[in-house]
Amino acid sequence: MSPRFDFTIHATDGRARTGEIAMRRGTIRTPAFMPVGTAATVKAVKPADVRAAGADILLGNTYHLMLRPGAERVDRLGGLHGFMGWDRPILTDSGGYQVMSLSDLTKRSEDGVEFKSHLDGSRHLLSPERSMEIQRLLGSDIVMAFDELVPTTATRDVQARAMERSMRWAKRSRAGFDAGGAHAEGAALFGIQQGALDESLRRESADALKDIGFDGYAIGGLAVGEGQEAMFGVLDYAPGQLDAAKPRYLMGVGKPDDIVGAVELGVDMFDCVLPTRSGRTGQAFTRSGPINIRNARFAEDTGPLDPECPCPSCTGWSRAYLHHLVRAGEILGAMLMTEHNLWFYQRLMADLRAAIAAGSLSLFANDFRTRYAGRGGSNPERTS
Repeated sequence: MSPRFDFTIHATDGRARTGEIAMRRGTIRTPAFMPVGTAATVKAVKPADVRAAGADILLGNTYHLMLRPGAERVDRLGGLHGFMGWDRPILTDSGGYQVMSLSDLTKRSEDGVEFKSHLDGSRHLLSPERSMEIQRLLGSDIVMAFDELVPTTATRDVQARAMERSMRWAKRSRAGFDAGGAHAEGAALFGIQQGALDESLRRESADALKDIGFDGYAIGGLAVGEGQEAMFGVLDYAPGQLDAAKPRYLMGVGKPDDIVGAVELGVDMFDCVLPTRSGRTGQAFTRSGPINIRNARFAEDTGPLDPECPCPSCTGWSRAYLHHLVRAGEILGAMLMTEHNLWFYQRLMADLRAAIAAGSLSLFANDFRTRYAGRGGSNPERTS
């Protein structure tokens, strides 16, 4: 039988690592990018095509699924994997971020967060225990602890109180997860480091999480508007505060150059809506930078979307056709553009893994930055 959760580091290059997470539903190659399947679907792409792009794991959203169709209903229908037709690992977030960002009326207390649904106005309480229950009903393979997120612009006192509450909730999440019987025996639980942009708060959070003990550790509270420089500033020290033997997951990141820099600084896992959301709005990612297929210059361009990409969208249709589909609002345009972006992200992760294994990550990363964003190969890694 496959292990419940086993993380093996195969090679390192500077702070970067490449390896594998072995779980019962399959192996996750790291560094890994998880396409976001918010409502039990990666928008505009069938599960088999997401897998064909190279994805080993998807992300599902606790908040959205608890409201529609409901975690209990998903459980009655056999769990999230069977419901959506994805037989490999799924990570579910805790729901805390969406509670804060989507609900116009929330009341925070030590118990949890009372909120009003953005769908129908119904009121709910999401607590660490309820978050663990929902993720168990969904059948999640990697469960995220419930935490409290505050803006990086909040005062240090507000950030400290939220971090300390998040650590109390992390302990309750651990107890709630462990009470999950058979599900807990086959799944994993990740804790989430908080502390905004403050190194001492991040250290306190990391120490508290390590004392509780988790299968992996997420770096939370970033990619919320602080900018790349500030994010890299935190990543210069935050991964090193966590258990080096466990996976490090940077939540909600991100742009391709964000990912490359974060991998250099020791991050193993990522998720972001960018490749799918951009695909639906006509933006395609390429190694020479993103392009907007809606632009008039593509109206009679018979070349492929990305000449370097082997995906079905690039080998099967022209830029002119994709331009037409997107400008006409045809569903196929969103499908083909999204499929290409998923391939781009997964090929980037494969290249990062290969570069780490070959000991050539710095060369690859600098070449990528130079071509993608014209930054002259600046390196985010620096001496602490």
